[in-house]
Amino acid sequence: MSSDRRTHRENMVYVAAQKLREQGVAGAALRTVAAEAGAPRGSLQHYFPGGKDQLVTEALAWSGEFAASRVTAYLERTRTPSPSGLFGALVREWVAELERRDFARGCPVAATVVDCAEGSETLRRAASDALATWQRPLREGFASMGVPRRRAGALAVLALSALEGSIILSRAEHDTAPLRTVARELGPLLDSART
Repeated sequence: MSSDRRTHRENMVYVAAQKLREQGVAGAALRTVAAEAGAPRGSLQHYFPGGKDQLVTEALAWSGEFAASRVTAYLERTRTPSPSGLFGALVREWVAELERRDFARGCPVAATVVDCAEGSETLRRAASDALATWQRPLREGFASMGVPRRRAGALAVLALSALEGSIILSRAEHDTAPLRTVARELGPLLDSART
């Protein structure tokens, strides 16, 4: 949804997610988010009475849903989907994103886990929920492509772990080679799981 079609509240959640991607939880300061979202001054307390934790929690939920929508989009638009094709599509989107933004934005969920997993049970749980939201269509997608349901769950964990790890490596190295390597190496394994 473009920023001109979002409500002030939705725009603040979106901006918070982008700040998490760039600077982690510290970067999602309430005033900064409100200012960049173009929201009225008094809107923070109105929309987010739970403060920063509520804003970050909602940004993580948005992020999980956005990631899940990318999986669903691949499944809906691809005539003959495959597990490797699905994973490769996700990798290509991240490669394009990292290169377009000069490696400045990573995964908001990973950033939150690094920043707050031990210090805030609320944010840890929100990050876990966001990852589960992303994992669900991966699992269901793999199963719909012929991977046994039990194995589909394990492969969804593997694919998500490989994707998140290679995003971190790519950002650290300012090179998308780790993402491309993971797609190349993991693709055949994912396809071989089909019955």
